[in-house]
Amino acid sequence: MTVTAVRKDPLRLTLTVESEFDASVERIWQLWADPRQLERWWGPPTYPATFTKHDLAPGSRVEYHMTGPTGDQPHGYWDVLEVEPLRRILFRDCCDDADGTPRPMNTVRVGIEEVALGRTRMSIEIAFPSTEAMEQALAMGTDEGLSQAVSQIDPILAEEIIRR
Repeated sequence: MTVTAVRKDPLRLTLTVESEFDASVERIWQLWADPRQLERWWGPPTYPATFTKHDLAPGSRVEYHMTGPTGDQPHGYWDVLEVEPLRRILFRDCCDDADGTPRPMNTVRVGIEEVALGRTRMSIEIAFPSTEAMEQALAMGTDEGLSQAVSQIDPILAEEIIRR
């Protein structure tokens, strides 16, 4: 399985999902940089994402919605704070509940690093603004949903191997 660790730290108010892939840093970066590739894995399988605006430059905004099994479409956006191409992204993330109520804004740190030739580790750390926000997110299954989302990456990478 792709996901190697899921850590919940209530003292730091963080949820971190780490994963490793048999792919280069450049290839894993493309999963974030290309909105059509991001759509293939961002969100759990039952809530796929559609990106309507995508610019990973600092100061820009990325906008998306997810479509649930009953047709509900909660919206979300990222305010991009920092980007170091191929290595890291820092953004504020806000999304709505199914009824359109905005959830608390979180800060997300994405790190991408080579751990061996052709092997890359990706970490996604969500920092919550309060204990209540973290508890709400975990009660909604954010940890499981993010793990499911990241687990969709291996099949995307495998398609490229088959095409070669």
